[in-house]
Amino acid sequence: MPIKIPNGLPAYKTLVDDRIMVIDDERAIHQDIRPLEIAILNLMPKKIETETQLLRLLSNTPLQLNIELIKTASHDSKTTPQSHISKFYNSFEEIKDRCFDGLLITGAPVEQLDFKEVDYWDELCSILEWSKTHVYSTIHICWGAQAGLFYHYGIKKYPLEKKMFGVFEHKVLNPKHPILNGFDDIFLVPHSRHTEVRSEDIEKVPELEILAQSDIAGVDIVGDKSMRRFFILGHREYDKRTLANEYFRDVERGLTIELPYNYFPDENPKNKPLHTWVCHANLMFSNWLNFIVYPGTPYNIEDITKIS
Repeated sequence: MPIKIPNGLPAYKTLVDDRIMVIDDERAIHQDIRPLEIAILNLMPKKIETETQLLRLLSNTPLQLNIELIKTASHDSKTTPQSHISKFYNSFEEIKDRCFDGLLITGAPVEQLDFKEVDYWDELCSILEWSKTHVYSTIHICWGAQAGLFYHYGIKKYPLEKKMFGVFEHKVLNPKHPILNGFDDIFLVPHSRHTEVRSEDIEKVPELEILAQSDIAGVDIVGDKSMRRFFILGHREYDKRTLANEYFRDVERGLTIELPYNYFPDENPKNKPLHTWVCHANLMFSNWLNFIVYPGTPYNIEDITKIS
């Protein structure tokens, strides 16, 4: 089944070129089904790139999805054309009376700030609170995961001595969990962050379970036991060259940056990187939709507000 996206979204051509089935609003209106309503709160600076990455991961399922892109009203993006944001994004104020089967909250380049120093923190707190009653299941990614863990459970983030940067091996801790269905015991995930959350803090919260982690990169997947909230510290959505682009950007700026770990073949930045995490990235998002969102969310979407 296809993924439905707004007419004219730049990701459309990329997804079609990737042989992913997409349909626009005009075609979808003729289909007599109840699609899943999925919202994406995109806090990343390169919004078009992040849209495409996440839509690619959401597309590998037999379910039809309606996608709603959300922006913050309290922060204006300086790196994405305002014409694009005005055309394809709605503010939280515009969608807050609706319910959604799923919500993705992306990372953001603000992790070295205290949460309350982020200019849209109050607005994000309103969205996180709203998600308790208007969203069936939410995935928080990277800084979005740290923000969600802090808001919902008071779990702090800590600065790292150096940037966690590269592609790291992770271990499955609960192979019976639906979001890990079909995973190998060891899988790879990119990380790119200056801060961390610690397993000992998470283990003190009885509602939470660490589902996967790395000996080097630390905690990766955390789930609450109701499966209504997931916190993903890695960047599964990254394209093959995303880490390379970050590395060469910082080199050009004259910043001190190490080679991304386990990324360039032979540790040589002249070699083309390999895409070693894509299968498990697709599998995790498909598992979330197929085994958690679709079976659990009510057919009458407004009934989400009645779920405790």
